[in-house]
Amino acid sequence: MLMCKSLYPKFKQMKKYLFIKFMFLSLMLSAQDQLKGVILETSSGKEMPLSGANVYWLDSSIGAITAEDGTFTLPYKFSYNQLVISYVGFKTVTVTVNENKYIKHVLQASDELDAVEITSRKQATRKSYLEASNTFTVTSAELLKAACCNLAESFETNPSIDVNFADAVTGTRQIKMLGLTSPYILIATENIPAIRGASQAYGLSFIPGTWVESIQITKGTGSVVNGFESIAGQINAELVKPTTDDNLFVNLYGGSNERLELNTHFNTKVSEKWSTGLYLHGNTHQKKHDVNDDGFMDMPIYNQINIMNRWQYTNPEKGFVSFINLKYLNDEKQAGQVNFKPETDRGTTNFWGSEINSERFEVTTKLGYVNPEIPYQNLGFQMAFSHHNQDSYFGLNLYDIEHNSFYSNLIYSSIIGDSRHKVKTGLSFTYDHFDELVNTTNFERVENSIGGFFEYAYDNLDKLTMTAGVRVDQHNRLGFFVTPRFHLRYTPWEKSALRFSIGRGKRSANIFAENQNMFASSRQINILNSGGKIYGLDPEIAWNYGVSYLQGFNLFDRKADVTFDFYRTDFQNQVVVDWENPYEVNFYNLEGDSYANSFQFEFNYNVFEHFDLRMAYKYYDIQTDYTSGKLEKPLVPKHRLFANTSYETEVKANGAHWKFDATYNWLSSQRFPSTDLSATQYQLPDETPTVGTLNLQVTKVFSPKFEVYLGGENVTNVRQNNPIISPDNPFGSNFDSNFVYGPIFGSLYYAGLRFRIQ
Repeated sequence: MLMCKSLYPKFKQMKKYLFIKFMFLSLMLSAQDQLKGVILETSSGKEMPLSGANVYWLDSSIGAITAEDGTFTLPYKFSYNQLVISYVGFKTVTVTVNENKYIKHVLQASDELDAVEITSRKQATRKSYLEASNTFTVTSAELLKAACCNLAESFETNPSIDVNFADAVTGTRQIKMLGLTSPYILIATENIPAIRGASQAYGLSFIPGTWVESIQITKGTGSVVNGFESIAGQINAELVKPTTDDNLFVNLYGGSNERLELNTHFNTKVSEKWSTGLYLHGNTHQKKHDVNDDGFMDMPIYNQINIMNRWQYTNPEKGFVSFINLKYLNDEKQAGQVNFKPETDRGTTNFWGSEINSERFEVTTKLGYVNPEIPYQNLGFQMAFSHHNQDSYFGLNLYDIEHNSFYSNLIYSSIIGDSRHKVKTGLSFTYDHFDELVNTTNFERVENSIGGFFEYAYDNLDKLTMTAGVRVDQHNRLGFFVTPRFHLRYTPWEKSALRFSIGRGKRSANIFAENQNMFASSRQINILNSGGKIYGLDPEIAWNYGVSYLQGFNLFDRKADVTFDFYRTDFQNQVVVDWENPYEVNFYNLEGDSYANSFQFEFNYNVFEHFDLRMAYKYYDIQTDYTSGKLEKPLVPKHRLFANTSYETEVKANGAHWKFDATYNWLSSQRFPSTDLSATQYQLPDETPTVGTLNLQVTKVFSPKFEVYLGGENVTNVRQNNPIISPDNPFGSNFDSNFVYGPIFGSLYYAGLRFRIQ
């Protein structure tokens, strides 16, 4: 006891010494020198930021991945003198660093490196071996393989996204991921949720393809930073920037269906720090087509005017970058019978017709700040307001919706110790006011939520990358809830990436806005629940689990890779859209099981110089417990085959060359919803025929300034002859336009030109 007392002062003094030493070391670590820099690539003669590039010290586990603006920050000490910079599809370089000065390096494209899709130049689709999430980037080079008139038409050459028509009247294109429709996908522009609420049905056609710089597609659950609604995945469209886009860009398009389109971009530098761009889009189609002679137009006639004014502020000395977007849209569609005239036939039974008139105004801002003294600390703020008004009718069904939305998100990012340990945290607030008129019934509601999130990312740039996040939200209708998300990437051996993800999502189902195609029928609309807070329904809740494996290898001395992925979505609660009775569509909350299994195999191969092949097979198993029993989801093929080939000739000294692209899609038979209760002449078989379509495009590039393109969609002229049930009696009880499984119009040919001044 005496010994213990005698040692206590020494022990206390030692504790004080160790504490001071620990604090000193901590301060030394936190005050260590930092190496800052930016990584660029050359595109169309311009230097552009390269995001996602790997930057690390040779023979160490200290590294970073470049941000969206190409910048990076690394801990620096004298013993670090060899900096390795790499990106799939570019030459890996090792730069000698003698002091912690600012590094600026332009990576050169290479065909000697590992890539998910190998081309002789820059990859059209990039998939990282290092990211924790299963995310790949579709670049502008990939978007140019098809006409790509709007975002809905930007996925024709991508095997992970399915594109089809929702009905035979409105011409709406619907996308699916993992077998689930777009409401289960978080669709954003520059990481601000964009296609939601009132814009869910037609919003993809409101984003012109020429405005899109690249698209990031994440399969499976998304990041907690972007919200709680993502279930099947996330699609983020990065828009062109005034500082990197062409000073003048013109795109003219004309189709054999007499569709015309014009896109023009004007970009200028206002001052040293301010740049602005004016983006104009217009398209029109005024020809009434009825190829199958059923009395209905095969596609609507329409006019769209779309304008965006974009401002960019960049101040690298102070660490600020900001974007301000102002958008205005007016979109008018007319569909229905060929002889329908709105001024005389609306609201009557003379002829069946539909008009969908949408007007939309948006303001979005993004502000980013990087601390010049502590570059790994940065702050971002996003804010968006939109007013969307749609006046529409479908025969005698009336549907109007007004949606005012406000979104804000504050994000703080930093590191713990070194750049292997990154954290993001922040707060978000959303407000939505819906005012809907469905025939004679008014549905009005307000939704608002405030939430906080925290995300930790570990990245050793070698074997393991992990992202774990959680967010908590207080929602006036969904209540208080927690959303966890987790992504893991492991590299078992060279040129490989094994990924695993799991996460939870929750959302309000906007049953009318998301299922407007059901108005184009004589079905009676029923909501069978009454106790919930959204149309009497409870919110949807689902878990998504996924595993993916990517392996690169050489085949006959040419680069190749394969990807296997499997995802499962389990609904704990779902709003079931039940149209198994041909005279009704019923909405009710799930009682029982509902799940979606998705398996995909993808093979990419650089067959020979400048010639690339991409093939994919997909299998879907989607089952739901309806009131009539467990059934496969209707009009979803179990099997899909996809093939895409692209070839480019050698680029001449003046930049001239040819590009050739072909895409083939084959769909297995699909289950028709039950028509057993219909009259005999309106009953359909249990399954659809198989469908195969072929798209072709040829592009002649005369110079970096001018190119022309010629293409064909569905060149084999596959058509569904009778997509509408009872078209001769559209006001009768059997009329329905929702049994669409294939093309309606047949072959479509188009031509266009692109002109740019850099």
